[in-house]
Amino acid sequence: MAHLFHSLNDVVESPNLWQFDAFGPEEGELMGQTIAAVTDVVIGRKLWQEWSEYWPGSGDPFGAWINPVRKHVISATLSGKLPWNSTLVEGDPVAYVRKLRGTDGGDISVVGGIETVRSLFLAGQIDALILTTHPVVTNEGRRLFDESVPLTRLTLVEARSTSSGNAILTYARRS
Repeated sequence: MAHLFHSLNDVVESPNLWQFDAFGPEEGELMGQTIAAVTDVVIGRKLWQEWSEYWPGSGDPFGAWINPVRKHVISATLSGKLPWNSTLVEGDPVAYVRKLRGTDGGDISVVGGIETVRSLFLAGQIDALILTTHPVVTNEGRRLFDESVPLTRLTLVEARSTSSGNAILTYARRS
């Protein structure tokens, strides 16, 4: 599973710049429900580096969750043992996640970055893609599905709206 914040024009990068006025209690509840059973996260190097500098010192509820969870870091540039309860993914990330999914344990969440979510979703290693779509159009930031993505059919699994005006859309790849 992956859960991203999303603008109407598909921007997922830096949602903190545009989601602040449309994040209500329902969005917080969804995040809590989404991460409750997660024991492992798959994360790209850039986001891992940002989060590993910020979250270890935070008493925030998200920090209380992300700090102890096992993190699997996809990177071609990092090496050696990683801090912050993290393991470097060596070799093919798709094969690694496929193997991780076959182990006993809790749920796995792919928390980012953009290329990591995109490649694992297109490879069929993310069962559910949850997009909290905010009623905003932004002229900066990278999109989740850009012109590099081939035609990919999806199935809408669930749709609901929130009192903040967001649409929470859950998709799966169509067989």
